[in-house]
Amino acid sequence: MTIIHIDGFTLTADQVVSIARDPGVEVRLAQSSRDALKQSRDYIESTWMHDDAPMMYSFNTGVGLLKDTRVKVEHIELFQTQLIKAHAAGLGEPFSEEVSRATMLLRANAFASNYSAPRVEVVDRLLAFLNAGIHPIMPQKGSVGASGDLAPLSYLAAAIAGFDEAEVMYKGQRMGAPQAIVAAGIQPVRFDLKAKDGSALINGCTVSLAVAVLASHDARNLLSDACVSLGLTLEAMRAEMSAFDERIHQARPHAGQIKTAAIIRTLLKGSTRTSHEARAVQFPEESRRTDIPYTPRIQDVYSLRCAPQVYGPVFDALDYIDTIVDKEINSATDNPLIFGKEGGGFEIISGGNFHGQYLAQAMDLLSMAIADLGSICERRIARLIDPTLSWGLPRNLMSGIRGVNTGYTVVQCSMSSLVMENRTLCMPGSVDSIPAKGNSEDHVSNSTWCARKAATVVANTQYIVGVEMLFAAQGLTMTESLLPGFVLGQGTQAAYEEIRRQIPACLEGDRWFHNDIATARSFITSGSVRAAVEKEIGSFAQ
Repeated sequence: MTIIHIDGFTLTADQVVSIARDPGVEVRLAQSSRDALKQSRDYIESTWMHDDAPMMYSFNTGVGLLKDTRVKVEHIELFQTQLIKAHAAGLGEPFSEEVSRATMLLRANAFASNYSAPRVEVVDRLLAFLNAGIHPIMPQKGSVGASGDLAPLSYLAAAIAGFDEAEVMYKGQRMGAPQAIVAAGIQPVRFDLKAKDGSALINGCTVSLAVAVLASHDARNLLSDACVSLGLTLEAMRAEMSAFDERIHQARPHAGQIKTAAIIRTLLKGSTRTSHEARAVQFPEESRRTDIPYTPRIQDVYSLRCAPQVYGPVFDALDYIDTIVDKEINSATDNPLIFGKEGGGFEIISGGNFHGQYLAQAMDLLSMAIADLGSICERRIARLIDPTLSWGLPRNLMSGIRGVNTGYTVVQCSMSSLVMENRTLCMPGSVDSIPAKGNSEDHVSNSTWCARKAATVVANTQYIVGVEMLFAAQGLTMTESLLPGFVLGQGTQAAYEEIRRQIPACLEGDRWFHNDIATARSFITSGSVRAAVEKEIGSFAQ
């Protein structure tokens, strides 16, 4: 069993993804963090648990416009419980189990840094749920990304506390939180929330971050796969490779552009299908020439020739997004925060680290970058089914009796629908702010929606990139006999063989294309084609 210790400072995005998607990974609190949490909590209990203590927001005061109202010590536990109930105002379908897992992990890690000051028992409870596979049901809608993801996190807090109203997923079944707690053997069933425990659980844009970590990780893999799908299309269309010459990209030295061109050269190394001789072969449906002599193409269309200039900004955007996500993973996003004082003791300071603008803008950028990636891939998909645009590949990549069979046109149409949906989802949410809570929150980030729509754009584009692989492989198979002796590049050959292993070529007429589309997307989500390429040529897009 893999064991990961969290301390609030060293958790990585890869570890978050691994834990979110593999319930077999066990998470424990580092001893250094346990000791620090106990020290600060002992100070709180011995120094501030009386009605003459300084007014400290959400510790012994109300929240929002009730910040000036003192909560007496005798009411603090009731206050923490009522706080959860009042904020449980979420709407819509629940987040996935992997988002729930990532959220619990990230909240526990934020507490491990000892800036939030809940009891160490709260961290232990979060990790007990995570390790037992109890996943709180959190509605996706309701957070504006300021003061944290208050609404969805309240459902998590309610589950952690064992509220009768809270629901969880446990072993594939939806059930009440107390039922799952009993089944998992966790004690106690009802977990009392004491000073700062409840407010710490719901404060911070941790749900936004959980979605962002997973979406940005998936986007990175998607971009690698889009390089493979591009390479296969270049092979299928017998493209001019001069546009990927290293000298061109050194003349405009953006890191992502240079990287993209280098990846394509690596994938297609050894290819003769993109040679002058291969382009000189006329396919039956090629209408650009009849009896006239062959003339060189000189250059290809933008979706082929300008791919480095379009993919490059995506690589660079993901590098920037990763810096934001990596910092957020090990940030304290609660309010107020507790800090040790020189000479001993602690002080509490109110601030705004819960505000999700960093994540909101990063996720808007992710939406735009991946939507445009999907757009250029879809334009190549459209070319692959049109012989006037593909240099003679069979129309619609169709097989069987002409007219009786249609080919892949509606599959391409479905990809167009995803491109249009992605474009709408690119409307930036980070510039949209509506004051909330009696104008005490007069500027909000909308980070949860920004992260949710970015994740949807990534999921849509997984289909598009997978279908480009499918179409390019179909074109390669259908024209293989027309180019005897011509070979694919080392990387593209490995990709082609893996695609064919999972989806046989469609050579006997139309079939239930729904299944092909689903398998094509699984190329991306499973990483199977990418893994086959890396096995042959090594890591190519890191």
